[in-house]
Amino acid sequence: MRPSITATSLIALLTVAATAQAQRPGRGQPPAQPASAEQPARDTSRMRPAMDGAPREESSVTEHTIRINGQTIAYKATAATMNLTNDSGAPIGSLYYTAYTKNGISDLSQRPISFIYNGGPGSASMWLHMGAYGPKRIVTTEAGFTPPAPYQIVDNENTLLDATDMVFIDPIGTGFSKPVGKGTGRDFWGVDEDARSITQFIYQYVSRNGRWNSPKFLIGESYGTTRSAVLVNRLQQQENMDFNGVVLMSSVLDFETLEFAPGHDISYVLYLPSYAATAAYHHATPTPANLPAFLDTVRTWAMGPYAAELAKGSSLPAAERAAVLRQLSAYTGLSQEYLDRANLRVSLGQFSEELSRSQGMVSGRLDSRFQGPEFDLLSEGMEYDPQSEAISSAFMTAINSYLRDELKFPAGDERYVGGGAVQPWDWNRLPQGRRGGGGGGGFFRGATYVGSDLANALVSNPNLKVEIENGYYDMATPFFATEYTMDHLGVNPTLRSNITLKYYEAGHMMYLHVPDLAKLKANVVAFIQANSHVSQ
Repeated sequence: MRPSITATSLIALLTVAATAQAQRPGRGQPPAQPASAEQPARDTSRMRPAMDGAPREESSVTEHTIRINGQTIAYKATAATMNLTNDSGAPIGSLYYTAYTKNGISDLSQRPISFIYNGGPGSASMWLHMGAYGPKRIVTTEAGFTPPAPYQIVDNENTLLDATDMVFIDPIGTGFSKPVGKGTGRDFWGVDEDARSITQFIYQYVSRNGRWNSPKFLIGESYGTTRSAVLVNRLQQQENMDFNGVVLMSSVLDFETLEFAPGHDISYVLYLPSYAATAAYHHATPTPANLPAFLDTVRTWAMGPYAAELAKGSSLPAAERAAVLRQLSAYTGLSQEYLDRANLRVSLGQFSEELSRSQGMVSGRLDSRFQGPEFDLLSEGMEYDPQSEAISSAFMTAINSYLRDELKFPAGDERYVGGGAVQPWDWNRLPQGRRGGGGGGGFFRGATYVGSDLANALVSNPNLKVEIENGYYDMATPFFATEYTMDHLGVNPTLRSNITLKYYEAGHMMYLHVPDLAKLKANVVAFIQANSHVSQ
């Protein structure tokens, strides 16, 4: 199999440079003022001298137009790198980004800006860039394998350009971004290290481009949602840069909900609605007339009788066990015999293998609508992800062709890294392992948890709004686990009401389903407009 470059294969810098300190509000020079349309902010990256050990910042600026809902929008595309530094001001990273800014904006305080990235950790932003929000989109096969080149790259009428300027970020170790000078992967490849580097980038971008007074949003997918929770809290607390909103796509803030850890039953409970949706999609169980209503029923049973019976462990009476087996089989499409051997607890890998084993097929992790041929019909764990295999070549071709040929970025023969190059990743955040977990000290380490970062961000900025996009067929970050995490943030009801959830009949990358791409665009645009507080 090819190396994995999935959009968000769940299982960068030091603090802002001393040279940037003087630009911070209240600590020296005021932030740059927005430029007018007649005198737009110049891209000066080619004029910035190279620092010792760092490459000169590169930039290619091109002009374009696109028609959205009958309106022609003229915009500027900036494909560029920005150097990042350590506390001493020494260069340690060169970060690549692509920015799209609408022309003719005289008052940038009236124009939102969104910073967008994928996850991984170790994934470039090409998935959201070329699949969801950028002005160009790669066309892929619906819930199936996309044939090889030539691929079709088209204008994306579902781009967000009519509502917001966009900056697509490739973290260090992805895209064309890389450590430089004395920098190494260890400076970037960890939960906190990653957030520090993106904090520095956003601070520098906002300051260089006069965007301090623009409405600001973060949009991240998968591990990008983990990043967003840490990042928005960091930007607000340490940089005094409050954000208007955060969009979490296919969210994971509590990794314990995904682990199927021995002795812990919560993941089996939280995955069950996703199993039920998948079984119905592949006709292993009857197709529900109303999928959302059906999944409400599954949620209720999962968190009620199923969770209660699992909690009894080996003391579960035989009659109660038989009742659980019958209902579990009805929801999952797996035989009672198999479920009995699994002790009522089926992991994601086991479910994906067993559901269509008799047809010699395995279901996808990122999107369980996708299926592919299985090599080992006795396997209890996924050998590969059919969704990732189905689209990776198309996306890699699209981003290389687009950045090099249309945006004219001077990459030469430099390799664009789609993902998988940022290992090992440091998941340990603080001595206690689970950030903000309260008591327990630092001896025992737990799964990475950043829900408290989001809670802190909401407390420090009660006007911050959060929208979460969920795919019913997402088996990497299941929607019920996200709901559980949001309901256990520990914030008061007023702040909990700042969080809304949206749902799609697709998977982790819901934008691969064209009807849901349009729905996603409508939801995100409405969210941005509702929380920008600008004249429409």
